[in-house]
Amino acid sequence: MRKDRSAKLPEGGNKQNRISEGTSIVGEIKSEGDFRIDGKLEGKIESTGKVVIGKNGLLKGTLICKEADLEGTVDGNLNVEGLLNLRASAVVKGDVATGRLAIEPGADFNASCNMGNGVKNLSNNDVRKEAGKSA
Repeated sequence: MRKDRSAKLPEGGNKQNRISEGTSIVGEIKSEGDFRIDGKLEGKIESTGKVVIGKNGLLKGTLICKEADLEGTVDGNLNVEGLLNLRASAVVKGDVATGRLAIEPGADFNASCNMGNGVKNLSNNDVRKEAGKSA
């Protein structure tokens, strides 16, 4: 009996993209799937999925995504809707906005950081009201 291999692929195919080690790209990338960077990207990457920057990966610019797992170096702005996970080898410099943050011991995190869904939406008046409340 012969198996139909095409039946194994999910509808829409495999939506995983990759910049391999030894590859350098300058520009803007938009993706509807997960993305892995093991090479170098100078510019902007926007993804509706998870972005992984490998140990030898480098991003200089802007990252906008749903989730991110960083082992390499990021120098720029990060906007992660869900979890931003920094592995021990990660180096992050710049401005970070994320829903949740996990940092392994050894990671180099030298960035300003805003966390939570409502942080960006608070006005100065709301901040003063919140400061007056006790925990």
